[in-house]
Amino acid sequence: MSEERWSPDRWQGIATPFLAVDLPTLRRNLARAQALCDDRGLRLRPHVKTHKIPEIARLQVAAGARGLTLATVGEAECFAKAGFDDLFVAYPVLATDDLADRLRRLLDAATVILGVDSRDGIDALVRHGLADHPRLSVLVEVECGLRRTGVVPEEAGLLAAHATERGLRVGGVFTFPGQGYALGAGAPAAADEASALSRAADAFAAEGLPCEIRSGGATPSYEATDVEVVTETRPGVYAFQDAQQVALGTAGPDEVALAVITTVVSAPAPDRLVLDAGSKTLAADRPPYVNGHGVLLGVPGARIDRIWEHHGVVDVSGADPADVPAVGDRVAVLPNHVCTAINLADRVHVRDDGEVATWTVAARGQNG
Repeated sequence: MSEERWSPDRWQGIATPFLAVDLPTLRRNLARAQALCDDRGLRLRPHVKTHKIPEIARLQVAAGARGLTLATVGEAECFAKAGFDDLFVAYPVLATDDLADRLRRLLDAATVILGVDSRDGIDALVRHGLADHPRLSVLVEVECGLRRTGVVPEEAGLLAAHATERGLRVGGVFTFPGQGYALGAGAPAAADEASALSRAADAFAAEGLPCEIRSGGATPSYEATDVEVVTETRPGVYAFQDAQQVALGTAGPDEVALAVITTVVSAPAPDRLVLDAGSKTLAADRPPYVNGHGVLLGVPGARIDRIWEHHGVVDVSGADPADVPAVGDRVAVLPNHVCTAINLADRVHVRDDGEVATWTVAARGQNG
């Protein structure tokens, strides 16, 4: 392998395939993002669905992050149990009887912000007696071009007024510029984000309501955030980076803090070899701008072009034979999408300059 931090000598005694985290690189990524946000007066509320690991969230908060973003109530419960008390579930939560009971218990441990994008979602919170809880507030989700969840920005004020009239505290608005996950799309997505949040704030003002929080952000776009409009950003992948961020130009290979360490288990023909990491380790994400199912380090010209559950088939026809590893060699692969790779693992192995530690992916499986 070309990079010393992923050298097999640093990861002895761990059965492959496994997820390896280089702690110095992770710390640098966190410090860089925090400094960028601090310099611009932007609140960083990282999305921890990327890593699902309390130890990493502690590093983010220690670096200066203010609060955490979660994808589900289950994730919020996990991180509240770990001691975090400022939590934003950036999802249109629809309270059922069971979920309302869980939210009450969660509010005993943490201040919670929930996403809403409908009267139904607001009315469900009211119906379950949560509207006047002193530790609960909501943000209205608006759509900024991804065409997923969220109301059109011009309707945000009416929805906020409905929530306010029903007794809920409304802190502002949020959006997700996920259309930035395309080549050259980061800055335009940030512009879309700012436009949507600005129009939503105007819609609040038309209803006589303040809009103090205007939250956005995704790893490909957050560095281009318009801080004249946006007050908070919620990137997640920035902590680790991954092969798709490298392909998008958001990060360099030396900034990727997580790799899959895997073993060559077969070389059945001169033009291919097989790794013991397949879709159950690398995950199946293959964006059109990434060449293969991850980046095999140290073998220029190689491509992981096919995967099964436990097989990663590498086309080495374009590689220098001197670079091609032999059966039994360990190699490192940068996964395409670190969020989905992490979600397949129970643990990650972490290397500092000293010993290897093991961190549990504590919020794995907390999907509701």
